[in-house]
Amino acid sequence: MGGIKVNVHPLFFAFGIYYALTGKIFIFLIVTLCAVVHETGHSICAGNRGYRLDKITLMPFGAVVSGEIDGLKSKDEIAIALAGPLVNLGVAVLFVAGWWIYPQTYAYTDVIVSTCFSLAIINLIPAYPLDGGRVLYSLLRGKIGNQKAKTVCSLLGVGLGICLVVGFILTCFNTPNYSLLFFSAFVLMGNVKVDGGKYVRLFGRTGYSNLSRGVPYKKQGIDANSTVKTLLKILDEESLNEIVVFRNGKEVATLSQKRITDLLQKSTVYDKIGEVLGV
Repeated sequence: MGGIKVNVHPLFFAFGIYYALTGKIFIFLIVTLCAVVHETGHSICAGNRGYRLDKITLMPFGAVVSGEIDGLKSKDEIAIALAGPLVNLGVAVLFVAGWWIYPQTYAYTDVIVSTCFSLAIINLIPAYPLDGGRVLYSLLRGKIGNQKAKTVCSLLGVGLGICLVVGFILTCFNTPNYSLLFFSAFVLMGNVKVDGGKYVRLFGRTGYSNLSRGVPYKKQGIDANSTVKTLLKILDEESLNEIVVFRNGKEVATLSQKRITDLLQKSTVYDKIGEVLGV
């Protein structure tokens, strides 16, 4: 299906250097771990909907996807965007619950909990490029169009960035809060180009290249009224697949692995299999 491109933003390195110089490298490692957990939430949710994230950029405050989302329904885009913060919240709640059972673990897990809660709350702010901004974009684009939705999200993001810069300046009169500076840079740089997040169709691998060592052969049935999304869910990527399509209990088509791949390439995940095949 192809690998996910994972980039590390320069701000992430700068964030790490700052924490190293201030003797907080352990906290930085926790932030990194929680950001990876955040990204995993996006990836799993996208995969369950027949898509994979094309590129993920690891940031100080989570993971950001970039590109186009043509053809992706708003409800799926919103679900994918919310998956990251929700996974962070789930991890935090799990550890908090653990404190009631094993109170002695508090001293070792309180940083994880506070970081996960922070990442979740920060990313739910409705300003681009945060996940909350992606949700807002998905809600607006169906009502006012892509371009206007991008403009609104960009203006909110720039406004948030400016507020954070002002907040950092105010902290300089006492103890400078450099996290605000990093956050403001992240938000402002993320609004240089506003887009909707890129997703690429998730194709089943053919498996033909592995025939020399032998691969499982899996044959399954599916109804013609089922969607391509349902087909994607039942494909076994470690096997050669053959799908028998039925309509009203009668076999109307048989899809080889190659034909499955061709079908996925010419359809959307919301199309019905029978309509795509013309049966």
